Amino acid sequence: MILIVFKYLTPKWVRGITIFPFIVLSYKQDLENVVLINHEKIHIRQQIELLVLPFFLWYGIEYLIRLFQFRNWKAAYLNISFEREAYQNENNLHYLKQRSFWSFFRYITF
Repeated sequence: MILIVFKYLTPKWVRGITIFPFIVLSYKQDLENVVLINHEKIHIRQQIELLVLPFFLWYGIEYLIRLFQFRNWKAAYLNISFEREAYQNENNLHYLKQRSFWSFFRYITF
């Protein structure tokens, strides 16, 4: 994992984005935000499990499905299985130590 602070690599509404092996943060003060870093580390693990490129394909397809389902970009984003897992576990700083392989499957809803 390599942490980078560069606000021009992230959209305005995003504080952090993960593209294996990089976590790009918008603001320097977020280097101390353990919850945000943990959220992004969960995405790193998800990307490793799916060998990176399939992760982004799945993420994009699921986003489009959720967008059709909810007709709202934010609701679509928050209901992507990868985001559901990351948001629900971002406060548990030990989550990655106890997380089983492909745990994001548990967060897929229909």
